[in-house]
Amino acid sequence: MKLVYGVSDKPKFGKLIVFAIQQLLAIMAATIAVPNIIQNGMTPSAALFGAGVGTLVYLLFTAFRSPVFLGSSFAFIGSMFSAFAGGVSMQLGFLGLILGAVFAGLVYVVIAIVVKFAGVNWINKLMPAVVIGPTVAIIGLSLAGNAVKDLTGGATFDSASGSYIMDLHMGLCIICGLVTLAVVMLCSVYGKKMTKLIPFIIGIVAGYAVAAVFTIIGGATGNEAFKIVDFSAFTENFSEITFESFLSLPQFTFLEAINGIGELNGSYVATIAVAYIPVAFVVFAEHIADHKNLSSVIEKDLLKDPGLTRTLLGDGVGSMAGALFGGCPNTTYGESIGCVAITKNASVATICAAAILAIAVSFITPFVCFLESIPQCVMGGVCIALYGFIAVSGLKMLQKVNLDDNNNLFTASVILIAGIGNFALTFGKVTLRTVACALILGIIVNLVLSRKKNKETESEKE
Repeated sequence: MKLVYGVSDKPKFGKLIVFAIQQLLAIMAATIAVPNIIQNGMTPSAALFGAGVGTLVYLLFTAFRSPVFLGSSFAFIGSMFSAFAGGVSMQLGFLGLILGAVFAGLVYVVIAIVVKFAGVNWINKLMPAVVIGPTVAIIGLSLAGNAVKDLTGGATFDSASGSYIMDLHMGLCIICGLVTLAVVMLCSVYGKKMTKLIPFIIGIVAGYAVAAVFTIIGGATGNEAFKIVDFSAFTENFSEITFESFLSLPQFTFLEAINGIGELNGSYVATIAVAYIPVAFVVFAEHIADHKNLSSVIEKDLLKDPGLTRTLLGDGVGSMAGALFGGCPNTTYGESIGCVAITKNASVATICAAAILAIAVSFITPFVCFLESIPQCVMGGVCIALYGFIAVSGLKMLQKVNLDDNNNLFTASVILIAGIGNFALTFGKVTLRTVACALILGIIVNLVLSRKKNKETESEKE
């Protein structure tokens, strides 16, 4: 893939800000979704701040050689709920979020130390292209349902008919989402110069504009079905024009957590450890897959330069730092990688600017309100492109794999079917998500079948 901006390139300041906004918009929906799911006092603005801080920490550890944004991790949602289980106070719950991120981060630190001494060749043998390729594809495909649900405006899936039941509101949402997707695609394919570099910004603005027009019509006619954009965040924060309504301090996790120290006890610490540590090992597999995927995009092996030790330390310590402020452990985002791939802009300067921008806008109430008001359907249109690109990039890794070899054929088949079939397992409080289950199955199949292949090779040598 020929990049417009390489990893070390630095776009001019004006372009840099625009590219940073695009990266922020690409990761924004998922980043602020996690605190909205957990609630219990968590806020999107604090999560944005934490994501920005976590990304900067990651960039520092990777010596600014790995162009990816870190956002709130969905893998730890169950773990985060456990921090507030049993009716604990919000202060102790916030302290639990920080402790959990520390436990998860320490897992990454320990693995990073092992990799430092053992190298990465064992990982390449354990997870060759025939394993990593389908796994990366599953990362995108497993998110397909989320993209389609967002496109429909969050409509309820009817299991009896196996489809979404169309109504006027859903139809208008789909129109807004498809307008967004169409503009993104047209800008990416037919755009010139700057237009080709910022297709997501243009697409989101176009989709938002159409949704706003429908909403205005709905307000004028009293037809609720036309109301696509929820402007309540603006009306609630700007009922009175004050300084606080434009600039406000996010509700940082550590500020509340300090007051929960007196309630801390061994049982609670053990509960948090059990909830977070196993999940960290699962997310490690996704860390490998994401960096393999990004490596294929920028045509440079990130597991060797800056090295897996650095990326793990950046991800682990970045998660600790992010949770200290926003409560959410961070992870490398497929949306960010997709944005890099589609726009062909792998500039680390853009990622760094996006991280600083995320920190800055978390204080600016109008911008946070705007981000929260972007309709689901508009982001659904964007995510169809982003998640699809992740899936296709994984399948591209299989191009050089000999699928006439039954070992490779069975390995790729097992991963794809387990992933598309949503094979996930829960053991107590620990859930092995679809991607992790598919990857583990693929590794086992590949190792078992490779033994016969290795024996045949040895026999031929004799």
